[in-house]
Amino acid sequence: MTDTAHRVVVTGLGVLTALGEGMAETWSGLLEGRSGIGPLRAYDPSPLRTRIGAEIAGFDPGAYASRRTLRMLNRGDRLALAGASLAVSDAGLDGTGELGYRTGLFLGGNKEMPRMEELIGAVGAARDERGRVDLATLGRTASSQITPLFFVEGLQPAAAFHISAKFGIRGANAFFAGTADAGLAAVGHGARAVRRGEADVVVAGGYDDATSWWPMSKMDGLGVLTTRNELGDAAFRPYDVARSGSVFGEGAALLVLEEREHARARGARIYAEITGYGAGNDGVAPPMPDPRARGLSRAIGNALRTAGRGVRTDYIAAHGCATPLGDVSETRALHDALGGAAEAAEISSVKPQTGHLVGGAGALNAAVTAMALHTGVVPATRNLETPGSGCDLDYVPGDPRDSRPATALALARGLEGQAVAVAMDGVR
Repeated sequence: MTDTAHRVVVTGLGVLTALGEGMAETWSGLLEGRSGIGPLRAYDPSPLRTRIGAEIAGFDPGAYASRRTLRMLNRGDRLALAGASLAVSDAGLDGTGELGYRTGLFLGGNKEMPRMEELIGAVGAARDERGRVDLATLGRTASSQITPLFFVEGLQPAAAFHISAKFGIRGANAFFAGTADAGLAAVGHGARAVRRGEADVVVAGGYDDATSWWPMSKMDGLGVLTTRNELGDAAFRPYDVARSGSVFGEGAALLVLEEREHARARGARIYAEITGYGAGNDGVAPPMPDPRARGLSRAIGNALRTAGRGVRTDYIAAHGCATPLGDVSETRALHDALGGAAEAAEISSVKPQTGHLVGGAGALNAAVTAMALHTGVVPATRNLETPGSGCDLDYVPGDPRDSRPATALALARGLEGQAVAVAMDGVR
């Protein structure tokens, strides 16, 4: 992103995961080797093949919104609003004021459902004597059983409205629907808005309530989740010979992106500089990825090209989904995009500790990348003991490393072949 005078820096991080509320808690959990994965407790998961996940315990959405607002938000939207609040506060911005027309908002998520309580109640009330749903009865009674807010709450970008309303955001904005790619695409497009002079400040990132019943039941039969429930927090094993699939987690990761001189003028802390963004697509039928992850390779190449630097990259926050073909194809894409520089890079996946945040996973990788550049410490890939065939790069097994990376990439891959890469540089 060297073709204009506008440079983009990260000045705020708002993260909620099963490891903690706020970037500091999640980061310390990552470096300490803790995992938030355990048995699902929010509902009875016994009908599912995968019955573990990374749920956030004790989350109080009332700390971030009024009771009236919360009536219009499902759990994922509540996590998004909390993440935005934490990011704005971390950036040292006035969270109660008018951020205005020079502030943008770019969000990514995988929302498909509002809160289901009202719908389940209405459907239950419309059952006939045989226990089947009578659509004629549902049509007559639904208006008294389901409030109009149910449909407002169900809108995919509902969180975008509530975040904008809370902080007075009136500038450039967009919502990206998808899986891991969505949140990182939001970060990349938010950085573009700052680079092009469309905004001085952007709040960008992703979120998901991926451990709730609907996404878990939807993904349970696709073969991308592990069924090794008996292993508990050792079940998520990226790049390992015993890898068997992902474990979902819920959470949010939002970043405050800012024009560099604007940030300097107000004395903001700068975590890292976003220098490049790229995207690509495998172009194959889901859920199986292209064997060489051609979309990811193109995304990395585009990110490095727009960054205006060579292929050497010190740290890569990898997708690391722990599926047999996913990890191998990601490794091949890194070889293809980086050449010999891939062997010198430190590469890790934090998903075994936070769970796969789905719509928030790519944005979490962006936050992790910014923290690695800021602190000089690279997190490890938990549960990696014996690398599987084709996983032949340095995936940082064991413990975190104090290696002081200066350049980095954040990666994300979507369920239907979408791939995104964001390049960052450290600021010393």
